[in-house]
Amino acid sequence: MTDTPPILQIRDLKIALPKGADRPFALEGLDLTINPGEIVCLVGESGSGKSLCAGAIMRLLPEPHVHVAGGAIRFMGDELLAKTETEMRGIRGEDIAMIFQEPMTALNPQKTVGWQLDEVLRLHTKMNKAERKARAIEMLTRVHIPDPASAYNAYPHQISGGQRQRVMIAQALSLSPKLIIADEPTTALDVTTQLQILKLIRELQEQEGAGVLFITHDFGVVAEIADKVAVLCRGEMVEQGPAKEVLNNPQHAYTRALIGAVPALTPPPVKPVTKAPVVLKGTGLKKTFAARGGLLSGKRKAVTAVKDLTFQLHQGETLGVVGESGSGKTTVSRIVTRLLECDAGKVEMDGKDLLACSPAELRAMRKHIQMVFQDPMASLNPRKRVVDLIAQGPIVHGVDPDKARADARRLLELVELSPAAANRFPHEFSGGQRQRIGIARALALEPKVIVADEPVSALDVSVQAQVLKLLADLRDRLNLSLLFVTHDLRVAAQLCDRIIVMQKGEIVEHGLTAEIFASPQHPYTRNLLSSIPGRDWTPPSFRPDAA
Repeated sequence: MTDTPPILQIRDLKIALPKGADRPFALEGLDLTINPGEIVCLVGESGSGKSLCAGAIMRLLPEPHVHVAGGAIRFMGDELLAKTETEMRGIRGEDIAMIFQEPMTALNPQKTVGWQLDEVLRLHTKMNKAERKARAIEMLTRVHIPDPASAYNAYPHQISGGQRQRVMIAQALSLSPKLIIADEPTTALDVTTQLQILKLIRELQEQEGAGVLFITHDFGVVAEIADKVAVLCRGEMVEQGPAKEVLNNPQHAYTRALIGAVPALTPPPVKPVTKAPVVLKGTGLKKTFAARGGLLSGKRKAVTAVKDLTFQLHQGETLGVVGESGSGKTTVSRIVTRLLECDAGKVEMDGKDLLACSPAELRAMRKHIQMVFQDPMASLNPRKRVVDLIAQGPIVHGVDPDKARADARRLLELVELSPAAANRFPHEFSGGQRQRIGIARALALEPKVIVADEPVSALDVSVQAQVLKLLADLRDRLNLSLLFVTHDLRVAAQLCDRIIVMQKGEIVEHGLTAEIFASPQHPYTRNLLSSIPGRDWTPPSFRPDAA
């Protein structure tokens, strides 16, 4: 160990919340130290104060409503809380850089990638235009973006999610900062892209000797890259220490609960095979999105999203559809529910082809197949009360409104929400509670099949575990069939009886989940499984020798 002074020292930090909030302080008495070349993971659920800690370091809190009420934040020995706004502008980007969770909202959609990289260099360096462009191209190359010169001239919407996140990292690292703050930078990414981004942050951090504060709720990510872990619960630091100690021998009950909620990579025992009838059958499905483009972006080629895809879903079964972004998973879910018209093929339910139904026949068939969407806030009408959202489907199908609303209140109990929640609006609930409302709405018509499109991808690990348990319980109790679309292989391992693995619109492997996880046959499946962050770490509660 060297006597190099810490890059960041936080002492007794308090961040006050507005009057009427659920607690007076978002953070209370936080102590944290980051040394050069060290990755510290700040872990906790939504509302624990992780992102506000990052905001306080960058001096970007929404003051005066949320403000630092006490404590010290020292960067390279200097007190950041005493800096003027002009001084902070010089520090941000140059000395302390931040990688945001959602690059599409952090990048300007009206400016090219090159312009946005150039802006950082123009404001903080004395380089001329040619030198700035050379540096920007160099950074895009360092973050492993294919064809950096082309990406330099592209707009954010013209590159993939993983590439946008790499642009954010290139932007953050272009001035060789001493401290990098990464706020959930891999949450919405595929496992392969996620692993590349984590390796990239580690690689660049080692090259530059920077300190990294990595904010996450994913213990797989922690196992992959952390040197040190600090666990937050409702603004209070409950545990801190070397990553191996915290991951393998957590001391606080909250840390143990979080780690216990991480889905295991070992699928549960295979259910006894029964000759359950096929309730949903897709045959020869094809979908191509036509070429499109314009004067600025140029002509873009037609994309074949689904190629000659065939599958069967049995009664009471969960069939997982896994693969990376662009593999065609969501397209399949939307074809099956007739939210998207396909070019060829059949989707049969009860011997009837849904794709050939007239509008009147389709409305009748929709009772039997319902969908749970990825983002419940986007799929629930914010102006309707929960009871009306759940009762809407049955009322449309002729159920008496009073009976439909009474049934809606019973459904809220079924998804473990209080019937008193019926008269509230969607924005008054947490993300996990909104997803339960989405599930209740799907169940209102007593369907035979539920299509769930990434229903837990944006949830904390503990909430995710609750929603997955709820789905499994409802499936077994109501004899439902689930078509479950996900890119999270830990989730697929725990919930799915069988899985189909999709790549570029085709099924490359299918079979029992336990068999595919134990012995994947296709190189693409092997690559997916080997890319799961923390794949070599077994959470203590799942170890064979655990008590």
